[in-house]
Formats: sequence, structure tokens, C-alpha cells
Amino acid sequence: MKQLFILICCLLFGCNQPQQTVISTDTGKIEGSFNVDKTVRVFKGIPFAAPPIGDLRWKAPQPTAAWDGILPCTEFGPSPIQNAPEPFYCWTEEFIAKPEPINEDCLYLNVWTTAKSENEKQPVIVWIYGGGLTSGSANCDIYDGEELAKKGVVFVSINYRVGILGFMAHPELSKESGNNASGNYGFMDQIAALKWVKKNINAFGGDPNNITIAGQSAGAFSVNTLIASPLAENIFHKAILQSGGLLGSNRAQTLNEAEATGQRFMEKAKVTTIEELRQLPAEELQSISNDSEIGRVGITEDGYVVPKGLLAYFKDGKQQQIPVISGWVTGDGDFLGGNEMTVEKYKEEAIANYGDKAASFLALFPADTNEDVKKMKSKLGMLNFAGVPSHLLANYNTQSSYLYQFGHVPPEKQNFPNYGAFHTSEVPYALHTLHTWNRDWQPLDKTIEDALSSYWVNFAKTGNPNGDNLPNWNTYDKQSGNIMVIEDTTLSSKVGFLKSELDFLAEL
Repeated sequence: MKQLFILICCLLFGCNQPQQTVISTDTGKIEGSFNVDKTVRVFKGIPFAAPPIGDLRWKAPQPTAAWDGILPCTEFGPSPIQNAPEPFYCWTEEFIAKPEPINEDCLYLNVWTTAKSENEKQPVIVWIYGGGLTSGSANCDIYDGEELAKKGVVFVSINYRVGILGFMAHPELSKESGNNASGNYGFMDQIAALKWVKKNINAFGGDPNNITIAGQSAGAFSVNTLIASPLAENIFHKAILQSGGLLGSNRAQTLNEAEATGQRFMEKAKVTTIEELRQLPAEELQSISNDSEIGRVGITEDGYVVPKGLLAYFKDGKQQQIPVISGWVTGDGDFLGGNEMTVEKYKEEAIANYGDKAASFLALFPADTNEDVKKMKSKLGMLNFAGVPSHLLANYNTQSSYLYQFGHVPPEKQNFPNYGAFHTSEVPYALHTLHTWNRDWQPLDKTIEDALSSYWVNFAKTGNPNGDNLPNWNTYDKQSGNIMVIEDTTLSSKVGFLKSELDFLAEL
């Protein structure tokens, strides 16, 4: 009778109990939490590598040590060392890393899942943040993964080292590496995170054989790098690049150039060895790195993580050939500045830059007034920063490629300048996180949010963004030049959109 009573209780109440939030990973058990309506399990601050501190500073990420018991994973891990995060230009607090915690011990990732068992094999999206490779964090409000998880994917966001701690090269570091290479530690962090996902995501109901990497701005540069990196082969299967790419005029540094930057940094730090640099506080290193005489750290063609001669590498088809979504926002070039110029200066610059092709350039990018110049410079910035890289990536890809232009302008914020469709403004639409962004959202915004996030999820599931009740998005090819154009009133796939401009700039 007692056993029957227990069985009845289980039948009456057990089915309504939420899934367990304790999961076993390869290094130990972790415990997460539920979202408000108990439909999404959330795991924050999962260590995927050992803290890159002390002797591990400026080294490839190492495996994290196993632990006993259950590790609480209900709070985001620290953001990487960077300048104090604060809103600037068009980016309000929703787009910025939280002011605290920030720490050199930063290699953590986060998982959102609705899967109730390992058998569900949901597709996986791994999000890589932007920030110029000098800032950023997985804990930004607009990167919340709950809503995409509700659409049927396991959403993962990852941290990686940025700035001087993530991308400094130096001859001493190259020598000690065993690969005659240095810099690109942030990319090695991303690869380590992807390997962790590949090994462990099954426990969260994700499919280790259906992983899409996605990123915006520096995150898109990262995705482009991972597509090329021999170290990242076979750990992801599709890619989404939002506003950024390494092909065209966006050039990576040579190892010699990057090492010279590292040498200038060491001189400014007033030390003579890497070991001495490793003994300085991370915050002091960050402060020193702000000296403009040092130069910027960034992507390095080291021949180990990043192949040398990237453009030729892609032309020769040596990169991973996988389905791709790539695109840009109409304001992508505005944050770079330099759009204010007279007509006379604009035409002089065209002759200086394009020589015997100046007439063709001015026919494609005409300007008769100073206001025209401003519009053309904005358009050029957009295309050179993200349009041409997307165009070339698609041209060198043997798998399906889908290109887009996002030009929808979000509602204005009271007492705040209107920046139009600005760099990063598409992210909350794609990740279905408008609710985290303080604006007066209109029905059209919600429509675009649902459409764009559905495209992203469908692509993660099948490699094709199309689905029921969505405008058809045609694949891109050299002849047709199909591009999905997302404007203030419509979403439509347009044949030959910007084709002449993209072809011209790509051939320079």
C-alpha cells in the first residue's frame, strides 16, 4: 500500500517537477538554476580552462583541474582584464560588460538549455562577443541566451582574454612556445571553449555534431579566424559573422609586426624579460597598454593559430568549407569616423587612392554636395569593414552562404542622440533580447526580432535559415548577388544588391 501511495504521488506531482540542475561534466559536477518560468536551465560561470594567471599568463589555455562535490554555477564568471567598462558613443549600458567582477581569471562559459535529457540532441550556438579584441564579456545583457534556448537551441556564451593579455606577441614568447609563434591567446581560449563544448554539451541536451559559432564585430573577426585556423578543425559545423571579417582591407598583422608591438610594450613597462612582465599586476599591464606609442595588439598571422597569407589561404580554399551567414549593418562604418569631408577633398582622395579607377569609383560612389560625401563615406566604411569581407568569404566558400544588410533603425531613446542603424544594433534582434534594451519597442521591432532570431535558429538547426512564415532568403553567389535586406518596413532577398560596388572594392 505504501509503495502504491508513493507511485501515485510521483504520477500526480513528479511530472510537474522541473528538471534537475545538477549536471556532470568531464571535470566534475555543476549546479545551475532555472529561469523565472522554470522552462530554461541556466548554468553560468563554468570553468573551461585553468585560470591564465602567474606562469600561465601569455600561454595557451590549460585544462582546468577536476573538483570534488558540486560546483555552483549560478553567477557569471569575471570579465577579462580591460579598461573600466562604461557606456560611450552609441553603446548604452546594455551593450557593455558589467563593471564588476573583472579579473585575469576569466575563462568561463555559460549555457542555456530547455532540453530535458541528453537524448534531445538540440543544435548548439556558441556566441563570441565583440569589443575590438580589447574589451567585452559574455555577461552583457544583450547576450542573454534564454529566448534562443526557448526556440530550440542550446545557447553558449564564452569569455576569452582580450587586449594586452589576450593578444600580445613577443620574440621571447614565440621562442618559449615551441611553435615559433605568439599572440592570439584569445583565439586559443575560444578554441579551448569550443573543445569543451564538443566534449560536454551532450550533458546539456546539445548535439556535439551540430555546433554553430556566431559573433559580432571582433566576434565576427574571431569566427573568420576560426574558420581558417588548423587548430579549430572539426569542432564546429556552421558559422555566423555579424559585422566583421578578415578579408579585403581588414588586414591581420605579421608576426614580426606583432612582436615589435610587444617589444615596445616591454620597454614601456620598464622590464627586460617576460618573466618580469608575468610578475606585474594585470591591472598595471592594462594601464601601460593604453600608451598610444605602443600600438594596438590584435590578430597575428603567426603560422600556428592563424595561417600566414590569409587572403591567399581563402582563395585556395584551404579554410573549413561550411554553411555561413555573414552580413553588416548600414552604420557599421560610422563608428570609425572620418566621414566629414568636402566634395573637393573627396574627389582628390578618390584620385589619390584609385588612380585610373577613380572615374569608376566616383560613378559608383557619387557626391555633389558635402552631405553626399558624408553618405558615401559612411557607405564605404560599411562595405570595407564588413561588406567586402562577407562578399569574399561567400565567394571562396563552396557551401551555402547567406548574406544580409541590416538597416532597421531602433526607436529613439529620450534625451539621447539618434545613431540610426548603428554598429551592434542588430544583435538584440538576432539574439531575441530586445527586452534587455531600454527602448520604446514597436510591433515592427518585435516582428523583425522574431524573424531575425528565427533565421539564426533555423540556420543552426539545418544550415538553411528559411522556415515557415519567413520571407525567403536566397543563397548568395557571384552571379546573382542575392542579399537579404532588412529595412524599416520590409525584409526581402534582393538580386544584385550592391553587386557592382562590392565587385569593384573586392578587386582593389
